[in-house]
Amino acid sequence: MLSARFKPWHVALFLGKYAWLTARRRPVLVHFEVTMRCNARCGFCDYWKTDPTARATELMAYGDAARYFNPMLVTFTGGEPTLRRDLEDLVAQVDRAISLKYITLITHGAMLTAERARSLWDAGVNQFNISLDYLDERHDRARGIPGLAAKILGVVPAMRERGIDGIRFNTVIKNDNLDEIMPIVRVAELLGVGVNFSVYTDAKNGNRQYLIDGADLTRAETVVRELLAYKRRRRGVITNSDYYLAQIPRYLRGEMQEPCRSGLRTIHIDPTGRVKRCPDFPTDFHWRDFQRYEPVSCNACYYACRGEAQAPLRLSRVRDVMA
Repeated sequence: MLSARFKPWHVALFLGKYAWLTARRRPVLVHFEVTMRCNARCGFCDYWKTDPTARATELMAYGDAARYFNPMLVTFTGGEPTLRRDLEDLVAQVDRAISLKYITLITHGAMLTAERARSLWDAGVNQFNISLDYLDERHDRARGIPGLAAKILGVVPAMRERGIDGIRFNTVIKNDNLDEIMPIVRVAELLGVGVNFSVYTDAKNGNRQYLIDGADLTRAETVVRELLAYKRRRRGVITNSDYYLAQIPRYLRGEMQEPCRSGLRTIHIDPTGRVKRCPDFPTDFHWRDFQRYEPVSCNACYYACRGEAQAPLRLSRVRDVMA
């Protein structure tokens, strides 16, 4: 189901803009990494080690960059973006700069209250993506934030009560949460929100602890079949494309050989305004000096941002994205 902010005819406009952008080899999705600071302690990510004084170099304006790229999709990410006290202003700048867009925010949710969410919603956020890898204290331990899972499961209903209908869980499929995948889906349905999956990779910092291989591969393939079967029965909860989910076993088996199209359909702009093709690549140039990327032979990850950029665009895919 589309958010109440969008009408069925908006889908046609988004399809038209997608065709216009891809024909001109312009990014469809721009990630604004508004900070690299983070107050979580995730084992698979080192952003929390960022020097707190780095805030001095964080951009105060993103409207010009948004206007220049004019993407269809915008994601505010980090680090932890809610550490930016001026986040509402940054969102509003982008909202004003682009006439047809869909704005998402990725957060670990520890500092997200219903009031802050409503403030960001009013500024222009269309969808809140809240990280959730487990439903219990395992999530707290994984993120280094006591009480986090309970906090998330409590704030989501409060957000819904305030009229926010664009919420999804971001769940990373790992070797130790395969038993949690379908329960998370069922909780998402119960709460009236979506869930989007990515596959774990050690590309960020070399931590291989959660990689899916060996005996876990068969279990993961079973989970993927369950996700696809569930999605056929109940559309609007699992927001990945069927294509992405179906390709996960190929990636895990090491069979994926297709060039990665990061940098073509998606780009990342770091807190200083420099562009990188992918969150795990170094920066290349300032956004004002943008140069078109070419596909790269890299299969280090199969994040959703990579896999969905390669998914065929169909009407059902637009509905998945905006569910």
